[in-house]
Amino acid sequence: MTGYGIAAFDSGSTKYTVEIKSLNSKFLELSLRLPKSFSDKEFQLRTECSKQIERGKVNLSINVEQTGSAVKAAGIDTVLLKHYYEQLKAASADLGESSNNLMQLALGLPEVVKYTEDTVSEEEWKQVERTFQQALANFQQFRTDEGNVLQQELTNRINMIVANLEQVILEDPKRVPVIRERLNQFLADAVGTEHIDQNRFEQELIYYIDKLDITEEKVRLRTHCEYFIETLKSADANGKKLGFISQEIGREINTLGSKANDATIQKLVVGMKEELEKIKEQLLNVL
Repeated sequence: MTGYGIAAFDSGSTKYTVEIKSLNSKFLELSLRLPKSFSDKEFQLRTECSKQIERGKVNLSINVEQTGSAVKAAGIDTVLLKHYYEQLKAASADLGESSNNLMQLALGLPEVVKYTEDTVSEEEWKQVERTFQQALANFQQFRTDEGNVLQQELTNRINMIVANLEQVILEDPKRVPVIRERLNQFLADAVGTEHIDQNRFEQELIYYIDKLDITEEKVRLRTHCEYFIETLKSADANGKKLGFISQEIGREINTLGSKANDATIQKLVVGMKEELEKIKEQLLNVL
């Protein structure tokens, strides 16, 4: 959800620059920094941003740079200046202090020097609004470009999980003979081969292997991965939905790991978990 867009308009005497930046956030958090002359436009700007920007911690700033004859001269409140000056002069006399620089001191006191800001004309605002729309379009394009990169990145990560799953499917049939041999050897060492009831052994083996069966987990994991890719290709904003799907993928991977009872499969599961963590990190940038 990071984004950046900037646009500028120079009328010759005044330059307006509109800048929009955003960082990750679960909701839309909008912060505006505007000149006083644009304060009455804040609601309009907020409304437009809310329509076009779905989520993110967004900062919108409009900067006004005036040059040449457009620079506004400062005004001096002569009545207030005289009042301050007389007070300073009287205080200096009472204290026996020098009366030098009293004018400079008086000019630095509050409200003596005032800078007037003209209101923005309707024509000026229309041009600033067009500049704002251009900055917003640039912002959205930035997000779109970043989204295309993220889509490819997430697709590659999911494909890596699926590739590991394919290896798990190949390794899965090898587990039963190994488990059978291991249990049989354990019993032979413990009680001797002649004391093993083969029928009972087969019954217990079937029960034990059933507890380690990962067929459902393999099917569900593949289904979740396919659904993730399908959702990723959707034009809608599905960041939260992808987050939920990744949680389901994580559950199936964890169950595979806990039920596998096989070193090779465990290594593949670790690889899946690593890819899934990278996916979760990147999903923070998805709307």
